[in-house]
Amino acid sequence: MKSFESLYAEIVTKADASAVDSNTKNLLDQGVHAIGKKVVEEAAEVWMAAEYQSKEDLALEISQLIYHLQVLMVAKDISISDLEERF
Repeated sequence: MKSFESLYAEIVTKADASAVDSNTKNLLDQGVHAIGKKVVEEAAEVWMAAEYQSKEDLALEISQLIYHLQVLMVAKDISISDLEERF
């Protein structure tokens, strides 16, 4: 299991690696518009899972939303510290 911080660090590493062939790197290369579309898609799936699916399905959808939010954070150079300052 990955922590929020370790997942973020992994995404940063993939973003900085020029030769990495990964979905994360590809999504980052597509830019904020593509990442934003994935965030919206995953948010809708979270909502639908909360309404109609099991706790396990909801947890999976939430984890995918968090991942895509973190990809967006990396794309826009938002750190975890930047988030912590807002709480």
